[in-house]
Amino acid sequence: MTAARALRAIDLYSGIGGWSLGLRLAGIEVVASYERWGPANETNFKNNHHLAQTVDIRRLSFADLPDGIDIVVGSPPCTQFSLSNRGGNGDLEEGLEDIITFLRVVDHLKPKVWAMENVPRVAPIITKELQNGGRLHRFSHLGVHTHILNMEEFGLPQRRRRCVAGNFDIDLLRDYGSRLGCSTLGEVVTALSQDTVCDPLYGLSIPKAQLVDHVPEVALNPEELRINRASKTAHPVYNAMPFPDRMERAVRTITATCTRVSRESIVIAPLEAPQSTRRLTIRERASLQGFPITFQFYGATYSQKLKMIGNAIPPAFTYLMGHVFRGTGAAALPPLSRHAEQLHAPDPPPVLTPPDRPGSQYPPNRSFRFAIQSLQLKSGVRFELRNRSVGGWTNWSVNFYFGTPKNIIALQMDEDLRIHLSKVLPSSLRRRVDALLAQVSTYIGEADIENMQRVWTHKGVGGTRPFMLLDELDRTGQRMVELLQSEPEIAGAVIDAAIAVRFGDERPVVGLAKLGRNAPIIAAGLFIGSSANTMLQACQAGAAGRSAKTLSC
Repeated sequence: MTAARALRAIDLYSGIGGWSLGLRLAGIEVVASYERWGPANETNFKNNHHLAQTVDIRRLSFADLPDGIDIVVGSPPCTQFSLSNRGGNGDLEEGLEDIITFLRVVDHLKPKVWAMENVPRVAPIITKELQNGGRLHRFSHLGVHTHILNMEEFGLPQRRRRCVAGNFDIDLLRDYGSRLGCSTLGEVVTALSQDTVCDPLYGLSIPKAQLVDHVPEVALNPEELRINRASKTAHPVYNAMPFPDRMERAVRTITATCTRVSRESIVIAPLEAPQSTRRLTIRERASLQGFPITFQFYGATYSQKLKMIGNAIPPAFTYLMGHVFRGTGAAALPPLSRHAEQLHAPDPPPVLTPPDRPGSQYPPNRSFRFAIQSLQLKSGVRFELRNRSVGGWTNWSVNFYFGTPKNIIALQMDEDLRIHLSKVLPSSLRRRVDALLAQVSTYIGEADIENMQRVWTHKGVGGTRPFMLLDELDRTGQRMVELLQSEPEIAGAVIDAAIAVRFGDERPVVGLAKLGRNAPIIAAGLFIGSSANTMLQACQAGAAGRSAKTLSC
């Protein structure tokens, strides 16, 4: 009896081969893959050993596609759909072009089954465009169904939500997931730290000396630590997240781009130095993304390798998809460890790419923008210390923003506003408020505001770091809020006076109710911001005058 022919697949927008590896391990022949980015294609070819073509898929001719294809998979670029791209304002029409290209290939090849992966935001877009008059309506006969899936529910140590669209058996896939255990960030980090490294997902073991791309970064320095903690635990708009990341659960989404001080970066207290914090190594990120420890990344730089991993679809998930395509019953699903003997590191190995180090050079206009923690609410309502560089000179100020995330309103604070607001206070309360404001003014008057930007850009010395001023404003904010909490009606009158003097009859229509509900905090910020800006303006005017005098001499 002739053995049944292996299912044949092609991989569009294949990246480094996350689909291809998983399908191959599931017993599916990946005939060819197509990807525009050369380094990603090289990585796919060397690890998966099949025809990997570097090509602009939008220009791909149907005549160049192989015949007899049973499965089409792929991950069209998600950049235009991602909420992280310009705050979710990517070019959706541009992004749809790649979706259309993918579906045109499916329509041409007419495979038995197909699947396309992207970010969750693309799901309602596909649903809308499939309707009459939509740009995808001509593909509605393909059986397009969208599903939002969390990789954590399919055995991955990562809370990664993705849209997977296609005509596959979603019930069978979910049945697989119900039978798989859960992995954690800590389990992966611990496994990769042993002298003999046992892959936490695939079961194969290698000596630690053979583990590539597992060089830990330098621990975060105090400035980086402060920025990371602020962006994660005290962000004025987004929800707070743990810092450092919790080891006893699956990790947050592995992203393609992040810096040592970004909100997206995953920061751990490592086993080798639990009192410090560092970002994940490339290998830790790869294992969390479902790649075996033998898989190598042929990027020329550290950032290229991060991009490769963050943009990939986890092969530990596509392995399950491969068995869905084959119709393997859940009870008969082989574990990944069954395929450990098939996994070998390609030769030659990739170039070594040293991890990022703390920034030693910053532009002269390096921005500083942090909320005063005692004077902030969620949904973007906050008082913040920030700088603005204009014409080679940097101005520091306290700014107040309120409204909604989609309609943010700024209120200018200066000495005129402080005087106007002081008139609202009864004399006994005014004296206590003025005493606290005098402390702020004294601190700023004695601070080295003139050199604060030089310190922030690491281009010189100075007596005051920006975070020192931020902390002083925070401490005064706490005391001012405590003072005004006993006078909520007066605090409310202060807010009304500020809105009236700044906006007149054209009062903002959004956000005022929230200010009223939090009147002591907002009133405290208005007084502190006005006083601080008065002194900051005076210090900066004096510095500018001294600079002009020096130039004239």
